[in-house]
Amino acid sequence: MRNFILLIVIFLATQWLLKKLRRANARAQADARGPGGASARTRHGAGANANAAPSAPPQLADPLVRCAQCGVHMPSSDAIVAAGQRFCCADHARRYAAHPTGRDAR
Repeated sequence: MRNFILLIVIFLATQWLLKKLRRANARAQADARGPGGASARTRHGAGANANAAPSAPPQLADPLVRCAQCGVHMPSSDAIVAAGQRFCCADHARRYAAHPTGRDAR
């Protein structure tokens, strides 16, 4: 019986501690937002900062493309486009342009 009561006391103490930690975390986040933050409105279901301008949509990752010469994958922003193909470097673009029929004959 003593063990059972001890378990109940430990459970209640743990719940109390977790509640205090959640409150401290919420307070820290509200302080990080600064005065006039959205913390009071979000508790009441009005949405986060309803009067502020909408934020920019999240940026998607740059898709990977394959080099037509060597097959290496790289971000499309780093690729060199020549003759409708994408290359990892200018040297591969020149080599591909020098022998276009050899690649098309595959």
